[in-house]
Amino acid sequence: MQTKVSVATTSRYVLNILKSFKASIAVMLCVAVYGGLSLSVMPYMIRIIINRVSEPSTGDLVALIALPAGIYLLTQVFLSLGYRTYDYFVTIRMIPALRAKITNEAMYTLLNQTQNYFQNNLSGNLANKINDLVSSIPEMIQIVIDRFITLSLIILFAVITLGLVNIKFAALMIAWVATFVLCVAFNTRRVTELAIAWSEQGSGIIGRIVDILANFLSVQLFSAKRIEQQQLADACTDAVSKERKLQWRYFWIFMFYGVTALMLTAASLYFLIQGRVAGTVQPGDFALVLLINITIMDQLWMIAKDYAHFSRLLGKLMQALNAILYPTDLTDKPNAGELKVTAGQITYDQVHFNYKGRDEVFRNKSVQIPAGQKVGLVGYSGGGKTTFVNLILRLYDVTAGKILIDQQDIRDVTQESLHAAIAMIPQDPVLFHRSLLDNIRYGKQTASHSDIIDAAKRARADDFIAKLPKGYETFVGERGIKLSGGQRQRVAIARAMLKNAPILILDEATSQLDSVTEGFIQDALWELMQGKTTIVIAHRLSTLLHMDRILVFDQGKIVEDGTHSELLAKRGLYKTLWDAQVGGFLPSTKHGAI
Repeated sequence: MQTKVSVATTSRYVLNILKSFKASIAVMLCVAVYGGLSLSVMPYMIRIIINRVSEPSTGDLVALIALPAGIYLLTQVFLSLGYRTYDYFVTIRMIPALRAKITNEAMYTLLNQTQNYFQNNLSGNLANKINDLVSSIPEMIQIVIDRFITLSLIILFAVITLGLVNIKFAALMIAWVATFVLCVAFNTRRVTELAIAWSEQGSGIIGRIVDILANFLSVQLFSAKRIEQQQLADACTDAVSKERKLQWRYFWIFMFYGVTALMLTAASLYFLIQGRVAGTVQPGDFALVLLINITIMDQLWMIAKDYAHFSRLLGKLMQALNAILYPTDLTDKPNAGELKVTAGQITYDQVHFNYKGRDEVFRNKSVQIPAGQKVGLVGYSGGGKTTFVNLILRLYDVTAGKILIDQQDIRDVTQESLHAAIAMIPQDPVLFHRSLLDNIRYGKQTASHSDIIDAAKRARADDFIAKLPKGYETFVGERGIKLSGGQRQRVAIARAMLKNAPILILDEATSQLDSVTEGFIQDALWELMQGKTTIVIAHRLSTLLHMDRILVFDQGKIVEDGTHSELLAKRGLYKTLWDAQVGGFLPSTKHGAI
C-alpha cells in the first residue's frame, strides 16, 4: 500500500524539516564557501612562493615570500577554525536534534494513520522506514552542502585561478567537469530507480525477518523453518541481483571518470610544457595547475563515491516516504471540536458502510442505544458486530449517513476526544513491552499509584502480579508475551477500569479466563458498567443474560432486538444460537458446531 513520492516532494519534505536549523545550515554554507576558496588560494600562494624563490634576487628571501607564506598559513588556520565551528553547530548541535525531530514527526504522521493502514503494513517494515529517514536525511544534507556545493565553489574558484595563468587551463577544466557532470546526469534517473528497487527489497527483507521472529512459535509448531529460510534466501538472492545492477552502473561511471581524468592530466602537462618552452609559463604555474588539477580530481573522485552513496540514500528516503506520507482519508476536520458526553446516547442514523473493494456491510442502518443502556451483540462470525463497534470508535468512516453520540456527529469532533470517551477491552489485548504498572496506567496517565493498585485488585490482576519477582515493575515482554492470555486480559480490564470512560465496549472481555476467575471478573465488570452506556460483543451467550437488550446480527442486518427472555420466546435466530451452544459458545457458521 504505497503512493509514489517524487524527488520534488522529497526535497520539500527535507527543506521543511530543516526550517528549525537555519543557523547550522548557514554555518555549513559559510564553511563550504571558505573551503572552496581556500583550495584555490593556497595553490596560488605556492605558485607565488615558487616563482619568487626560482627568480635570481639579491634581496632578503624571507621578505620576498613572507606575504604569500603568511596568507597561506592564515588560510589554513581559518580553515581549521571553520571546521571546528562546523563541528559545534552541525555535528554537536544540529545532527542529534535533527534525528530526534525526524523521528518525532514520522511517528506523529504514522499515529494519525488509519486501522486499515496498519493492517496493510508490517510494523517491523514501518520501523525500518523510520530508521531509514533518520539515517538518510542527515547524511544527504552533509553530502549536498559539504560535497556538492563545496565542489561547485571549488571548481568556480579553480577556473578563475587557472584563467589567471592561461585561459587554456581554465577551458580544459570546464570541459572535463562538464563532461563528467553530463555523464552523471545521464545516469541519474536509472541509478535512482535501481537504488529505490534495491532499498525497497532490503526493507522488505527486514520486514520479513521481523515477521518470522515475531511468529517464531508458529514456525516451530508447523515445521516451517526450511520454508521460511528458503523464502528469505530467495528474497536475499533478489536483493543481491538488484544491488549488482546498481553497482555495475557505478562501475561504468567510475571507469569513465578515470579515463577522462587521465586525459585532463595529459593535456595540462602538454600545455604547461609548451608554455614553458614559449616562455609564457613560469615554474610556479606547474605547481598551481597540477595542484589544482589533483585537488579537483580528488574532490570529483570523492563526489563520485558520494554520488553512489547519495543515490542509495535517496532511494531509501523515497521508499520510506512512500509509506510514511501515505495519504489518509480519516482525519479531523479543521474546525473539529471536543466531544462532550453528557449522557452517552449512541445513534446510528441511516448508516451505509463497506470496506474498500468489498460488498456493503451495512445498508441504511438505523439504531439507537439510549444513555446508560447495556447492549449485547451476538451473531455468526462476519455478521457485522465488530464493524458496528469499529464505526463507533471511528476506526473507519461511514460511507453515508452518520453516527451520533449525544447528538454530536463523531466526524465533527476530534478523534482524540472521541477515544477518550470510550473504554475498550478487546478479545486479544496487546500490551506494551513495559512494566505492568505502566501498562495499567495507560488507562489514565495521571492516575496515582494507589488508583492503579485499586484497579488491578478490582480486575483480579493483583493476585498474579503480587506473585511475580518484581511485582508491578515486571516487564511483560513484546506484546505481553510473558503473560498468559488470561493475565493479559485482566491487565486490559484493569486499564479500562482505571480509565472509567462514560462509554464502555467489551469484545469477549472474559473469553480467556477460567470459570472461577470469570465469575469474579463479571462482578467487577458489572460494577464498572453501572451508569455507563455499554456494548458487549459475546459468543458465550451466558454472559449476556443480564443485558438490558440484545441485538442479533446476521449478514450486516439486525434481525432481532430484545432481552434474553424475549428473544428466546420469539424462537428465531437467537433461540437457534442458544440451543446450538455447547459450553456457552456460538457455532462459527449457521450449519457449524463447536
